[in-house]
Amino acid sequence: MRVGVEVGGTFTDLVAHTDGGIQVIKVPSTPASPDIGVLDALRAARIDVSRIEDFAHGSTVATNAVLERKGGKVAFVATTGFRDILFLQRHDRKQIYDLFYRKPAPPVQRSACFEAHERVLADGSVEAALDEARFRAEVLPQLEAGGFDAVAICLLNAYRNPAHEQRLAAMIRTALPAISVTCSHQVACEFREYERASTATLSAFVQPVIAGYLQRLTAALTRDGFRGRFSVMQSNGGRLPADAMRDNAISALFSGPAAGVVGAVRQVLQSGYRDIITFDMGGTSSDVCLVQDGKPTLAPETEIDGLPVRTPVLDIVSVGAGGGSLIWIDDGGMLRVGPESAGAQPGPACYGRGGTRPTITDAHVVLGTVQPEAFLGGHMTLDVAAAHRAFDELARHFGLPVEAVAYNAVRLANANIVRAIQLVSTQRGRDPRDYVLVPFGGAGPMQAAQIAEELGISLVVAPPNPGVTSAHGLLASDFIKYETMTHRVQADDDTCDALRERFAVMQQQLQDQFTNMAFDQRLDFSFTLEMRYVGQAFEVPLELDATRLQALDRHALESGFVDAHHRIYFHSDKSGRPIEVVALRVGATVATAHLPATTGETTGNAMARGEHALYDGKGWTPCRREPVTGLAPHAAPLPGPAVLEDYTTTVLVPLGWTAAVDAQSNLILAKEA
Repeated sequence: MRVGVEVGGTFTDLVAHTDGGIQVIKVPSTPASPDIGVLDALRAARIDVSRIEDFAHGSTVATNAVLERKGGKVAFVATTGFRDILFLQRHDRKQIYDLFYRKPAPPVQRSACFEAHERVLADGSVEAALDEARFRAEVLPQLEAGGFDAVAICLLNAYRNPAHEQRLAAMIRTALPAISVTCSHQVACEFREYERASTATLSAFVQPVIAGYLQRLTAALTRDGFRGRFSVMQSNGGRLPADAMRDNAISALFSGPAAGVVGAVRQVLQSGYRDIITFDMGGTSSDVCLVQDGKPTLAPETEIDGLPVRTPVLDIVSVGAGGGSLIWIDDGGMLRVGPESAGAQPGPACYGRGGTRPTITDAHVVLGTVQPEAFLGGHMTLDVAAAHRAFDELARHFGLPVEAVAYNAVRLANANIVRAIQLVSTQRGRDPRDYVLVPFGGAGPMQAAQIAEELGISLVVAPPNPGVTSAHGLLASDFIKYETMTHRVQADDDTCDALRERFAVMQQQLQDQFTNMAFDQRLDFSFTLEMRYVGQAFEVPLELDATRLQALDRHALESGFVDAHHRIYFHSDKSGRPIEVVALRVGATVATAHLPATTGETTGNAMARGEHALYDGKGWTPCRREPVTGLAPHAAPLPGPAVLEDYTTTVLVPLGWTAAVDAQSNLILAKEA
């Protein structure tokens, strides 16, 4: 048995693959203790934990710890003169017209920032040795008295020579064994001091939370007889054993969205779609990612709450537009959607758990898209009257019927999502009309066709049971780990041989790490060079496979960079401007066994056929109501307007669109010519 459990903001999703088929379960999340939601899902599925061989997990624990500032109490240690780096940050402004703009606050107090007297130069040479006696006398007593859970160490140029960081970590662990220690060279071995310091501090901040969470969950599973492999999803689209994640918690920051992208890509590839835009609309947010030729784009850096995180992540753009996003009126009297969410507690008003403010889910109930008796296959009752009451205040404010306000709120949410998709497509030189939109999550298929129409996309492909695609992606994902090294060198005739030597060292490091994690399978390696014109501030990635790396010469290196630069910026320097390599990245992958699609029996019992009515902004329009399982492969397409229901979501087929199921169980929505 292979089981994947993904903890979302509103629901915890489970997908179990057994010899007898596939089981799908959704239960409410428990934000205060996400591990309880995991155990609730296992109990609801009536799974014998002792039979699980492969348990894959993804959660929002690390994300929530940062956003809610509920991580451990962290101390920060920097080179003398750099203790304020987390507060000085960069000299840019995210909101240039905001007179009251403040830089994002780091998860550490300035009083908890300390200095180590040492100095390493940019070439790795030591200008001033580490003053251990002074650190032992001045800093260690303050760390002991401060009641800290974790310490982040980021010394100047430690990415070139980590000896001083390693020595400080050893001293702290010896004197204060209860405190976890994170060194910058272990989580972000790259130049740019502020980004490296921010990454190390955030990793230390979430480390106690993640370690405690995984420890509790592991103990609970073990008590129930679990003896299989427990792995956790990373932000880069791969997973690692839970024990390894305890030492690099920051890599699990966006595990849920990354799992969704992997699950969607693996499923629609079976139908031959390789250029896609994934659209994951869950309870609290919508996440979009562009996939070219079957490969999601990997970014070297991301942000959370305005703070940079320098670690490889899938290039996902998120907006606060989910099923639980609150609909409200701003100070100017305009209608707004999100980013605040009703979450799992109390949830949308229609859930009947005390929520009174309107959400996108309530809007769909009001519009007739969501039928109360069919929600979660009839296992969860919705309060239609409460959904209508939630819009009363907004309706009075605008002087419109409740249905009209709900319709406009959904259109506004769609506009926010369209802008997010344009960020990963149009603004990066990609025409969204050349791609297929792949919606999933509990709310994605309800709005996908409308969003596609605004973008000029004519084909929407929804994977089977789209509400649990992220949980499916946990099991479908490979085991992946990356190593990154800053190495600045101008391109010349000798560069490529030196690059191959450094890549070989990094390969061996990854091989040793996977061996230590008890993997004996063959590793597949990928190679990336971060390059730029000399004087540029940011880099362009040049991806290589093993064959291209071995054949790489100066001409191939320079022409490959020029092509990559032109593809992103639509221009390249024709004057012979020198080019430099800035960093090297190696990825090691252990492929997982193939998974079938998430088809099979569901636990729904209220999927009905018949006539129905939808509010389309002008009035109530008759439409068909069908279960998704009622669409047979190769049957004639069903014309819209129609509402298709399954256990995990509802699919809206607008007028002018058709719906059909292909041989791989993917639901195909096509715009009529």
